[in-house]
Amino acid sequence: MIVGETVVVIRRERIGTLPGNTPEYAEVETLVENVLIDPKPGSDVTDSVRPDGTQAEYVLHFPKAFVGSLRGASVKMRGGDPMEVEGDPQSYTNANTPLLWNRPVSVYRVDG
Repeated sequence: MIVGETVVVIRRERIGTLPGNTPEYAEVETLVENVLIDPKPGSDVTDSVRPDGTQAEYVLHFPKAFVGSLRGASVKMRGGDPMEVEGDPQSYTNANTPLLWNRPVSVYRVDG
């Protein structure tokens, strides 16, 4: 049986308007259960600015029950630091995904 993990999706959302009609934003956290976590091989960052840098990458498989946008979001998993979502992940059609997961999401973090 395949069992996913709980992750935290962090998105910047408009929560109101400040004086002078300036938009007010805040980071909003959403728990998402049953996400499959697929670690990818790590890599070194080879540019001259980060000679000791490393990059961690994962593909997260979100369940069909999650329908929100992940564009510009970050994800925390397994108690670690937030990882940035690449691009604007889209779902496969339900007809082509017989199991519970239909959206692969690439995330990454660069350290060092």
